[in-house]
Amino acid sequence: VTGAVVGKYLAAWAFTGIALALTFPIWITVNYLGDPDNAVIFTSYLGSLLMAGAYLAVGSCISAISKNQVIAFVVAVVLCFLFILAGFPLVLGFFQGWAPQGLINAIASLSLLTHFNNIAKGVLDFRDIFFFLTFIAVWLYMNIVLVELKKAD
Repeated sequence: VTGAVVGKYLAAWAFTGIALALTFPIWITVNYLGDPDNAVIFTSYLGSLLMAGAYLAVGSCISAISKNQVIAFVVAVVLCFLFILAGFPLVLGFFQGWAPQGLINAIASLSLLTHFNNIAKGVLDFRDIFFFLTFIAVWLYMNIVLVELKKAD
């Protein structure tokens, strides 16, 4: 089961990586027309690949729960959207009045967009990369557990 889940995920992530790599002519054009910061562009590509990996991990896990692919897609999109919104001041403000600061910080740290923005600025911080890899690993582990539970039934 583990091999099937990880293999399916890696195939989808590789396909996404190839699609992202096929946008490199834009990078070449920008370099031809101007003088961009190529390190920032490279880290933005890396951040995009990591964020896509996170989205794929959530989607594959939700797909393991539902028999209907349309429902799985909608639930995965909503869940990914919530993981983006987690760091926004409006969401954090909702918890400000009654939740302890530790919980607010935990919710803010779950924001995919916050970690992506750090990488897209050209800063390759180990914490952001670790966050994405851990996020992916947790969702893949939940996927494996769910598939094994369905298989046991």
